Amino acid sequence: MSAATRKRANKVQSGQQSLHPSKDKGRVHPSAAGSSADDVVPFHLDLWLTLTLENWILDFGRPIAMLWVPLEWSPLNMPSVGDYFHMAYNVITPFCLLKLLERCPRKLPLGSSVIYLAVIFFVMGASLHLVGDSVNHRLIHSGYQNHLSVRDNPIMQKLQPESLVDSFELLYFYDEYLGHLMWYIPFFLCLVLYFGGCFVPDKGRGGSMPVSAWILTVVSAVYNWYLVTEGQIFPLFLISYAVMLLIFWHNKGNREEPDVNGYFMLYSFGLTLLLVSTWVGYLWNDPALRVRYPGLIYVPEPWTYYSLYKAGM
Repeated sequence: MSAATRKRANKVQSGQQSLHPSKDKGRVHPSAAGSSADDVVPFHLDLWLTLTLENWILDFGRPIAMLWVPLEWSPLNMPSVGDYFHMAYNVITPFCLLKLLERCPRKLPLGSSVIYLAVIFFVMGASLHLVGDSVNHRLIHSGYQNHLSVRDNPIMQKLQPESLVDSFELLYFYDEYLGHLMWYIPFFLCLVLYFGGCFVPDKGRGGSMPVSAWILTVVSAVYNWYLVTEGQIFPLFLISYAVMLLIFWHNKGNREEPDVNGYFMLYSFGLTLLLVSTWVGYLWNDPALRVRYPGLIYVPEPWTYYSLYKAGM
């Protein structure tokens, strides 16, 4: 075959390939085609379900286990079943947060060092709370009343010397103030960072919410109501939700939207705000709780309400 003949044969073959591309060569890259099935970020059911279950069992169920497990199983001078729940929570939650942040569709604006520091502070604050909360719930078996302040409790007024009450107030400070701040500020910081990283540029790539996401939205919102009220962190929650809304509208202006995980967070936080508002409205005129929570922000704790009205029933 001459060189001219081979040249004409190659041209014919290349023309046929352009008219009938193969499956591999004809496949369009997702970035060029816009949205594709492989391009949609999936709902992280494994992580969200793990967080939801361990929140309900290890956090909400912790004081219930402390109250209902017989004292013979965990004497007052030893850790209770609820304390072991708290220890497990202090390990599982930061692990899930780190795995969640690893799955961000975007590279986070802050470096990994900030994330690691946030998780370290989270573990430290949750551990402070573990000790203070353990002693507080053990005191309940001795007649301590949650709806009263430390100094106003009858068992504290009988302590001798009176300076011992200062030590219990210090323990309460570590539990309810310093521990909560070091626990919840890093927790919400990690969630807000993740939310800011789960925006996708193409319209419609967020995907619709699956049924599992809607179910977890309701279940997570009810737990978040408990977390915000019992943890006395309504201002922190409100600031976090406001920042999320600002991030949402800022990215919306850039024609970006959250993926399904971002919408899950947005909806669950919105429902949480509705539940907290309903709770506050229901107890707005309660005279006893008004004395217990005299500040500008009035958000009664569920366990204080239980101690005041339900424990003696």
